[in-house]
Amino acid sequence: MSTEVYLVRHGETMFNQLNKVQGWCDSPLTVKGINDLEVTANALSQVHFDNMYSSDLKRAIDTVHLMKDANLVSDIGKIKKLPEFREVFFGTFEGDDINQTWDRVAMAAGIGHEDNVAKIINQVGLREFREATKRADPRHLAEDKDELDERMVRAIDVLRDVTKNEQRVLLVTHGDFIKTLSIKYWNKSDDKHDIIFPDNGSVTRGILHDNGKFEIVDYNVDAEKI
Repeated sequence: MSTEVYLVRHGETMFNQLNKVQGWCDSPLTVKGINDLEVTANALSQVHFDNMYSSDLKRAIDTVHLMKDANLVSDIGKIKKLPEFREVFFGTFEGDDINQTWDRVAMAAGIGHEDNVAKIINQVGLREFREATKRADPRHLAEDKDELDERMVRAIDVLRDVTKNEQRVLLVTHGDFIKTLSIKYWNKSDDKHDIIFPDNGSVTRGILHDNGKFEIVDYNVDAEKI
């Protein structure tokens, strides 16, 4: 049985608002974030889900509970947390200014000063971007492409195991993780160049097929248009 997966990006957080790097570190949802999520939750309130899941980071957990509480047609029990769906890990850069971080990554990639992440990725490629992030990290803890690819594959395997008898599920995860997952599994991506960053509260839809294949079929969609 194939499983339809609604990947929802968490709502806006304080670190999003302050333009800070937010990977495995956490910050609370803002008032705007909660208000925006209510729009998403109401748009999905009549969509039946067999289950709901989230990353194990609090901003995702808070988001999935908003989705659960607003849904009128699903009987969802305790939310299972899947740490494999955490955000990308940025090592020492966690909590730093985003533009300053990307500038340091661009310098490590050998392209000079640049703080536009899409321009950096499209100039050097996704693999070199991740490698440069690890090199620029003083402690070299940031996830590189191989580490992130391995975690994404593991995440899909875990999701396949927990959704064996489920036809449609909702899973709250994170912006860079959704984007990188889509670069890997969306046929409109070439696995090298950047794609638009998903909006807070947006829906990216994937299909886990019977044969084990995973694919993204809709990316960064306003929930009201699903």
